[in-house]
Amino acid sequence: MRGIGVVIIVMTALVALCLSQPTRFHDRFVWVFGWGLGRDEDVPQIVSVLETAAKHGYNGAVLSAGLDSLCKRNEAYFRRLEEVKRACERLGLELIPAVFSIGYGGGILSHDRNLAEGLPVKDALFVVKGNEAHLVPDPPVQIVNGGFEEFDGNRLKGFAFHDQPGVVSFVDTQVKRTGNASVRFENFTANPHGHGRIMQEIVVKPYRCYRMSVWVKTEDLQPQGCFRLLVLAGNRDLAPRTFNVPPTSDWRKVTMIFNSLKYERVRVYAGVWGARSGKFWLDDWTIEEIGPLNVLRRPGTPVVVKSEDGNIVYEEGKDYAPLVDPNFHLWTNFDRPAPTLKILPGSRIKDGQRLRVSWYHPMLIYESQVTVCMGEPAVYEIFEHEAKLLWERLRYRKVLLSMDEVRMGGTCKACEGKNMAQLLGECITRQVKVLRRYNPKAEIYVWSDMLDPNHNARPDYYLVEGDFTGSWNFVPKDLIIAVWGGAPREKSLRFFAEQGFRTLIACYYDAPNLDEVKGWLELAQSVSRPSPLVPRPGQVLGFMYTTWERKYELLGDFGQLLWGK
Repeated sequence: MRGIGVVIIVMTALVALCLSQPTRFHDRFVWVFGWGLGRDEDVPQIVSVLETAAKHGYNGAVLSAGLDSLCKRNEAYFRRLEEVKRACERLGLELIPAVFSIGYGGGILSHDRNLAEGLPVKDALFVVKGNEAHLVPDPPVQIVNGGFEEFDGNRLKGFAFHDQPGVVSFVDTQVKRTGNASVRFENFTANPHGHGRIMQEIVVKPYRCYRMSVWVKTEDLQPQGCFRLLVLAGNRDLAPRTFNVPPTSDWRKVTMIFNSLKYERVRVYAGVWGARSGKFWLDDWTIEEIGPLNVLRRPGTPVVVKSEDGNIVYEEGKDYAPLVDPNFHLWTNFDRPAPTLKILPGSRIKDGQRLRVSWYHPMLIYESQVTVCMGEPAVYEIFEHEAKLLWERLRYRKVLLSMDEVRMGGTCKACEGKNMAQLLGECITRQVKVLRRYNPKAEIYVWSDMLDPNHNARPDYYLVEGDFTGSWNFVPKDLIIAVWGGAPREKSLRFFAEQGFRTLIACYYDAPNLDEVKGWLELAQSVSRPSPLVPRPGQVLGFMYTTWERKYELLGDFGQLLWGK
């Protein structure tokens, strides 16, 4: 026992010695994010970051700047990209492009917005009037007492709850948008979680599209961004959205859409989560079934128009005009009429007839995220020609695949019923293959979360129909995994080490200090050591200073901590 104790003491001392000595990791990267190279002033700002990085021992700059939509760029963009490239060469930094996002599909969608993943609307009721067919709510839905006109003291009728009536929530007959009353929320510290919410359960029709709106007024509401609308069915969030409502604002309308999926009842919420101070008011809360707003048109998202009994399937281009949305927009403009179905001369569809119409629509997640369908062949055609352009412009030796947070999938005809873990793995594998067509020796990095069972490689993930568990079995083993995340970091890093993957630790994440980075360093040194259970673990190749808010103030300190420069 005494001998074992001595061994432990010696090992502890060795670990401490290792931690006290800066390690010169193979990969010493900075994440360059927040500039799109759309302005001349982007270049000196980026170069300033690069100069700081070079001064403090970094050897790579991972650039996220729309590099997977090069065929859409003008000469001014390429001039700025060339300036950044020359700065990297002058400073001894490897320029590493970040490309091919599926979860944040802006690059792909700039080629074709119809490649967004689609949620199905099934057999919505349309009624023909003249040469048009219009959606008819089936059945109509509404928020009971959505104007907050019926109340007893500070308790509102028709709602399952609102947080702490008379303490956090109040009926307000002085401040209102319309009618005689609104509901006001304040005193958020009186709630253990800082919540100020109101909720109602409503009956919906499965696989229909709904639009929900509420008018909001704020006064010194903090923190900014705490206001949300929420739609829950069981434990599932059908509309993961956030809204950048200003801390102080007069009445403004907040609108979103959601798909009911397989559910017949949903719980709708409006309010704040984790608020600290200020006030806000709600009024005129509405919900309605809507027609083919942002209807998707690609092979995997067919439009089907049938007779009400389902016996006749009508023909597009013969019985009705192609159904398109002339005002299609993935990120804004949800508060507008949906397109109608145009009936063509000589159609078998008659005036007054009832139809059942099916289509697919995209979904905006949080404020800016639109997912691309991984099952649509056209996506891979874009990867092909964009990889060629990327090679011509950058002659890349390293590439980061931006394959994080794939929050939709398995719902359109191109991918429904597929093994989502395998589909994700095949998507990544094809990305690797096309990049290595131009540089067979290219080192390919990828964000970790969608390959990590401790993170997002799991079932019941956002609006995904299917399970990402096991995705790590379907990707090349020579990928370098850029591990990120908070609480599961030790499990995550050890998991990839045990699987034999090399890793890059992407950390910092806009914290006020480097305390978390110190923990990552200690962990990196421990997981790379062989053990009886893992005799050849995957190697931690290095670190990447990762900021999403352009906070580069600690870039130098990061380098000093990790590699002593």
